[in-house]
Amino acid sequence: MANTFQSFSLHITPEKFYIEACDDGSVDVLAIDRVSTEMTLTVRKDVPASAETRPICGLMGTIRLVAGMYLVVITKKRKVGDLLGHAVWKALDFDVISYKKTILHLTDNQMQDNKTFLSMINSMLHSDGFYFATDYDLTHTLQRLANTSPEFQEMSLLERADQRFVWNGHLLREFIAQPELHMFVFPVVHGFITVKSSCISGKVFEWSIISRRSCFRAGVRYYVRGIDSEGHAANYVETEQIVQYNGAKASFVQTRGSIPFYWSQRPNLRYKPKPQISKTVNHLDGFQRHFDSQIILYGRQVTLNLINQKGSEKPLELAFDKMVTNLGNGMIKYIAFDFHKECSHMRWHRLQILLDMVAEMQDDFGYFLVDADGKVLLNQEGTFRSNCMDCLDRTNVIQSLLARRSLQSQLQRMGVLHIGQRIEEQTDFEKMYKNAWADNADACAKQYAGTGALKTDFTRTGKRTHWGLLMDGWNSMIRYYKNNFSDGFRQDSIDLFLGNYVVDEADWTTPLQDPKDWKFLTLPIIMVVAFSMCIICLLMAGDTWTETLAYVLFWGTASAVTGGLILFYGRDFVDAPKLVQKEKLD
Repeated sequence: MANTFQSFSLHITPEKFYIEACDDGSVDVLAIDRVSTEMTLTVRKDVPASAETRPICGLMGTIRLVAGMYLVVITKKRKVGDLLGHAVWKALDFDVISYKKTILHLTDNQMQDNKTFLSMINSMLHSDGFYFATDYDLTHTLQRLANTSPEFQEMSLLERADQRFVWNGHLLREFIAQPELHMFVFPVVHGFITVKSSCISGKVFEWSIISRRSCFRAGVRYYVRGIDSEGHAANYVETEQIVQYNGAKASFVQTRGSIPFYWSQRPNLRYKPKPQISKTVNHLDGFQRHFDSQIILYGRQVTLNLINQKGSEKPLELAFDKMVTNLGNGMIKYIAFDFHKECSHMRWHRLQILLDMVAEMQDDFGYFLVDADGKVLLNQEGTFRSNCMDCLDRTNVIQSLLARRSLQSQLQRMGVLHIGQRIEEQTDFEKMYKNAWADNADACAKQYAGTGALKTDFTRTGKRTHWGLLMDGWNSMIRYYKNNFSDGFRQDSIDLFLGNYVVDEADWTTPLQDPKDWKFLTLPIIMVVAFSMCIICLLMAGDTWTETLAYVLFWGTASAVTGGLILFYGRDFVDAPKLVQKEKLD
């Protein structure tokens, strides 16, 4: 495999950017013309002595905004650990540098829009969860890497990467077209990675979790649900658990993703907007595309649907069940488990019901195992595809339990655990295991819903606690606020970053300018005034109680009616995305 360079210096002159490879023995320099945007290879002696110089950790790529092209560089990184002997890094800080030396050529509106676009890019870059390696392919599972051709092994990281998980793919589009530049860039994945060194009974082994978030149909909680016409599911995450001992390696892969047909749940100021299933499209086409690709990639599918089987979630469960039946594909098995009903009143021990239900299937799927000599002993023959409504909280709990069951078998096969030894009895490792899966839940939840995950008290401790319930309530309140009043901006940031929306300098319009109608300002003001007058009337009573009651009833009714109107026109008050055409709903 053609590795990328590991360390860089950025030299800046008024005419060019020079990215110098600082690895031992390297002399290559990437030169980027700030006027023509042309990228060429040169050597160190061509870098002017007058250039402003600083170290950088890598290139994310380039992006075009209103003011022209921008260079996006990683300025700070932290080592996560060594995965199978390869350093894995988390990108912590970035810089977005304009090719243009001035923006005076822009109008005032264009300057404001450019500033907004820049804040979107910076918001996305600092969303936490960007990881990279310069000499290892983080986008593929161990099993996929073991079953590739010699030609694949010779490709650069950029050429061989699984495009589902390359989050800087749009930023690297200019580099992809020039293979000679691939040594200067690497794929960056988004999600969560932890690498731990562990010890059980004196036997030291490496244990890791890699959650790869798909950049197809990526977005935030309420604005991206279901699937698109290509069968890509919202909030799709491939999670791989890896263990290495004495040169042997094993992995267990699971996936999560939104319920795979056309449905939506647009925010409208209500605590839980009602899900809507589209009535105008052929669901089975997209549904089949989704599972066709899953079967090609992972083999047989067991879909674990953890949503409620009553209330507003029930139609989704019925539709999912019906579509699997209508598809009639023997490679797909559907299992519905009403998580909230089964585990109500703190009865979390009842999750064992689901584990027992799928135990035989999990044993049948197996896991990937390769010995110290590189010989493949076992392949994983299928995956569990789990989902709840958000594919976050309930989903992560179940995934952590299935992963533990697989790990139990792997460690026994490798000789770390003796027959009869249980992971749950290894106090230190069990604590580390639970906390790592809870951290995984928090990372995925922050990226999609805006807060840490719910139910992590169970994932961390194995018990549901009253304090955990209180924290879930607090996180739910924060989610409510973000989903209604800041997620439009977050969705726009993701779409701009991933290239779902592309700025066109030649034909510039201003989609960011979204004038609100009279309701947006008038109704909240009336409600605040009416509610304030109601309180004042209560505090400053009139001459008679009937007069006071009349005033309170009048202003109370005015505030209630206005509040009702605000809820009725809820979608006009939420922060909606502006950059991409909204999906039409019946």
